[in-house]
Amino acid sequence: MKISDMEGAVEAILFAAGESVDAADIAAAIGEDKDTAISLAESLSIKYTSEKRGIKIIRINDSFQMCTERRYFDYIDKLFKQPKKKNLSRVVLEVLAIIAYKQPVTKGEIEAIRGVNSDHAVNKLVEYRLVCEKGRLQTPGRPILFGTTDEFLKLFGFSSQGELPELSLPQTTAIEEAAAELESKALENKNNN
Repeated sequence: MKISDMEGAVEAILFAAGESVDAADIAAAIGEDKDTAISLAESLSIKYTSEKRGIKIIRINDSFQMCTERRYFDYIDKLFKQPKKKNLSRVVLEVLAIIAYKQPVTKGEIEAIRGVNSDHAVNKLVEYRLVCEKGRLQTPGRPILFGTTDEFLKLFGFSSQGELPELSLPQTTAIEEAAAELESKALENKNNN
């Protein structure tokens, strides 16, 4: 199969899926190896970006997803007349930072760091699909362990968890710094897209 045909196949797969597709699944579908699938998806991503298209392909760990360019959101919003997403409050960002840096983490551990009840913030993050259950701690009561999702990576423009900025301050200051950093990254990612 020619490269242009393989790129077309990858493009069709990502469009039809509507969500992220693992590179290994793309490779199996086109009958190529995983490295070839990754190379094809990345090549398409570069083409879309350089041509300033209305869509883009993003990488999330070893998966790829076709998405709308953020700069065209207002047009889509007008078409569907959907309300804009709510901004994340400082408290929710703080809890998100704790989860992102300490995951997997329980509500109890989050509350021990913050010193206050965090049920509402955790529930909002689950509702926004930025965090999810990652299992249960093998202790009495088996509390839920929370971790970030691919939606978190997409919102903040990270390709993987490893791209989170390193923190080097005491815990309380570090969490405040992390929340500010996430807020800044979200704004930067929104402005760049």
